[in-house]
Amino acid sequence: MIKSIAIGAFDGIHTAHNVLADKADAIVVIERNSAVLTPGHKRANYTKKPIFFYHLDKIKDLTPKEFIDLLVENFKGLEEIVVGYDFGFGRDKSGNISTLEEFFEGRVTVVEMIKYEDTAIHSRIIKNYIREGKIKEANKMLSRSYQIGGNIIKGQGLGSKRFVPTLNIDVAGYLLPKEGIYATQTKIGNIWHKSVSFIGHRVSTDGKFAVETHIIDREIHGVKDLIEIRFEQFIRENRKFENLDDLKNQIDKDIQKAKELL
Repeated sequence: MIKSIAIGAFDGIHTAHNVLADKADAIVVIERNSAVLTPGHKRANYTKKPIFFYHLDKIKDLTPKEFIDLLVENFKGLEEIVVGYDFGFGRDKSGNISTLEEFFEGRVTVVEMIKYEDTAIHSRIIKNYIREGKIKEANKMLSRSYQIGGNIIKGQGLGSKRFVPTLNIDVAGYLLPKEGIYATQTKIGNIWHKSVSFIGHRVSTDGKFAVETHIIDREIHGVKDLIEIRFEQFIRENRKFENLDDLKNQIDKDIQKAKELL
């Protein structure tokens, strides 16, 4: 029987989220359909606790008391609710921790702000780091490597002909890091491979936006399904090269740099 629940958006299941989850039997996710670090049910990949999704559209008009009553009805043996220090709930976020303590007859546990190097661990901060290409900082707050996934799509075909073979990925739902080159790990099937990945507009060739990954020191053929990429470290900015030979030389340097970092 579930006696305690942790409530929140839980986008990213980062270090602070884990502190909440560790204090509860289950996680209640308020789903706004805006999660981009761990979209939808991807959150379940990063916790062993059962997750229950409450879609905001279905509960947004509930008063704080009505929302608490709903939780008590859904979790018959509920004795404790665990929330973060900035928790708000109910119609127009009119409820807060004091309201929760007023309407819930059980125990309310509040997890105070958790910091990494004097910065609050928050999904918003992690998103900013990722947008800025500060992957190491984001990963520290996540307590893991930031990860995206997508289906293999057809690329422009230049990689295997002029440069190095790459897998092109159609990524949907995830926040993408800033344009550039990254040292990464790429999962194909059940195996993780060292890789170097590109995100951005191919300014030296066709100008189109792409997410591509090259598997280091491995020949990979016939990949058709979903693959996943873990970002380990930013290597360099995306930039335009005057000719394809210069681009090829830089790609070789990028691969060598990724080998050193991974």
